[in-house]
Amino acid sequence: MPDFSKFATVAELKALPADEPKPFTAVLLFLRATVRKARNGNEFLVAELGDTSGSFSATCFHDSAAFALFSEQPPGAVVRIEGSTDRYQGKFSPRLSAVGLLSPAEIAEGNWLARLVEAAPEDATALWEELQNVIAAIPHEGLRATVRQVFENIGERFRVAPAATAMHHAYRHGLLEHTVHVARVARALLPLYPEVDASLALAGVLLHDVGKAIEYEGELAPSKSRVGILQGHVVLGYRLVRKAAMKAKPTLETGVLERLEHIILSHQGELEWGAAALACTPEALFVAMADNFDAKMGMAQQALRNTPPTQDFSDFLPGLRVSLLTTPPYPPTTPSN
Repeated sequence: MPDFSKFATVAELKALPADEPKPFTAVLLFLRATVRKARNGNEFLVAELGDTSGSFSATCFHDSAAFALFSEQPPGAVVRIEGSTDRYQGKFSPRLSAVGLLSPAEIAEGNWLARLVEAAPEDATALWEELQNVIAAIPHEGLRATVRQVFENIGERFRVAPAATAMHHAYRHGLLEHTVHVARVARALLPLYPEVDASLALAGVLLHDVGKAIEYEGELAPSKSRVGILQGHVVLGYRLVRKAAMKAKPTLETGVLERLEHIILSHQGELEWGAAALACTPEALFVAMADNFDAKMGMAQQALRNTPPTQDFSDFLPGLRVSLLTTPPYPPTTPSN
């Protein structure tokens, strides 16, 4: 087993003082790379690297070993890097001096994946059991049977998939966590809105993002699949739900299926955000708002987990369009004797 104390985590690197460069060694997961062109016409590469404590981007110039490695490797490679800390426009952006791949044997021997692959902080088995309990609580028999049929068809992929690749719940089991969280929000709010049909709302909540189980692929560094690029999770989810509704017994009444499909098609909230239609039923509006609420709170929760205690604010969060203040509102209290 390696001595982990010799290898800095992302959180530890970001917590280092910014006044002068500090040398470091780290083992990280290669998440993605983007090749760009400088004003002089030379190519450079921006590599995103991360572990369970966060991620950062590093610029690699065209004549460097890092450029050669990251331009050839697919996302999901485990790399050992050496470099020195630096910041660009206020963000942690280290200078890399050496890079190398870890072999599968080295990864397994060092149990590196447990340190590198971020996962939902809640236990995935407990989350899955909670989801099953929500299905069982759907009053309408046809909707309950349809939801069960969808998860029989796609369940294992759904359990491990992320909810996104960058914005919210973008980690292993993130889709399951997000869905259960939205279900918790829905069950808390439904008594306040008797005009919203509980069966449709709960079925819509559980199925609103199910297409993401197909939209994303890749175990260690997920990216969009071919069908995910061509169709997107809204259309994929609509197709999964329609297919399941046709197989479920009893089958759904036409009007009920139409309303369930409308929830899937409209849950993104706005056309420019990827919705195929605007929400025009009470249940669709309810699901879209609950989904948006948990997506944004999920971004906040992840920022609170990953921002070093030495920083008052998180890195800029594109989904929230702000850097989040992560320090607690009240100082910690000292227990009295």
